[in-house]
Amino acid sequence: MADKPFNERQVKVGNAVMKVASPLNTWAYRVSGGRIGARFPGGAPICVLTTTGRKSGKARTVPLLYLADGDDIVVVASKGGMPSHPDWYHNICANPEVEIELGRNKARYNARTADADERAALWPRLVEIYSSYDSYQARTDREIPVVICSPA
Repeated sequence: MADKPFNERQVKVGNAVMKVASPLNTWAYRVSGGRIGARFPGGAPICVLTTTGRKSGKARTVPLLYLADGDDIVVVASKGGMPSHPDWYHNICANPEVEIELGRNKARYNARTADADERAALWPRLVEIYSSYDSYQARTDREIPVVICSPA
């Protein structure tokens, strides 16, 4: 069941849930300094990523699971395996300068899509912290991008 593509209704419901859940998680994360909303069920760590809207030019914020890789922060543009990339991914393609919050710490990063070799090396580590990434990838025809954010 998990590997079947989303139908149109599921995509609409998923998008609606994300529009409500993401701002609530971000609010709780920020108010608590990362004590609330900093871990996904199962333990995967959460950061708050702020991009610049590619059309609006406004700050756009989203909580994401992440993998620390040395000084880099690695995030996955999975959108739960939906057929399209998340808006934040399109934003970083247009403007790779981002801000990442880890607890109360905020820092500037430059984001880029991992190349094939980097993705192949990072993917097993990402699946280790969140096993559903594999089923998300199986569910969609698109290759789910892995994004490496390096300190600016």
